Amino acid sequence: MAGESSGATEQPPRQILVIDDDEQLREMLRRMLEYAGYDVVEACDGEEAMKLLRNREVDLVITDILMPNREGLEPIMELRRGRPQLPIIAISGGGGWSGSSSYLVTATKLGAAKTLAKPFTRQEILDAVAEVFAEAGAA
Repeated sequence: MAGESSGATEQPPRQILVIDDDEQLREMLRRMLEYAGYDVVEACDGEEAMKLLRNREVDLVITDILMPNREGLEPIMELRRGRPQLPIIAISGGGGWSGSSSYLVTATKLGAAKTLAKPFTRQEILDAVAEVFAEAGAA
């Protein structure tokens, strides 16, 4: 029957925090990730994300770099200090100039496990999430 365990220990869906000031992009990511079987929580900027993470555990953070209030590099640095094992995927469109790659290089140096330049495809983000979880040892 639907919803019943087959006897194997089923793990709850992995929790992913999506941080982006673009509401449409957050919703698109949430829908894609939920359709793929993940639970998703959203934050509109780094400040909201850090407040949310004080009382919530997540398995992965996907963060934009350029945002108001607390842009994405700050949460990456703070998470590396407080939760060094938490995987992070950084995304950036570069703020309208061809510098998104420099932001993403910086994000990698600060501890992002993976980076993606906007725009990215559904498959690219799902592959990145799967790769990060595989590298984390399915913990």
